[in-house]
Amino acid sequence: MAPVTDPCWIIRLPTRLTSVDEVAALAMALRRPLGHVLAIDSGETTLSEEDRQSTRTRIWCDAPLDGPGPGPRPCPAGHCGRPAGHDGGCPPAPE
Repeated sequence: MAPVTDPCWIIRLPTRLTSVDEVAALAMALRRPLGHVLAIDSGETTLSEEDRQSTRTRIWCDAPLDGPGPGPRPCPAGHCGRPAGHDGGCPPAPE
């Protein structure tokens, strides 16, 4: 089977919040009720100012987890959902 080269897609969700702490709290609040949706890699969530989208702030650790991701093609299994800069190792990939 030939490798799939199609990219995974990213959803950008603009807000009207003006504080990085407020928007981080919103991202964390959205993560809880959407955690069951396997197509969402919340561990890779980043924040950016509206006019500085190339400068991103991580909320959670960005280490990729081993294994194939959910869905019909082999995107990564996901990223570590522990806070950015956490102590200790990352958890294993979900089965």
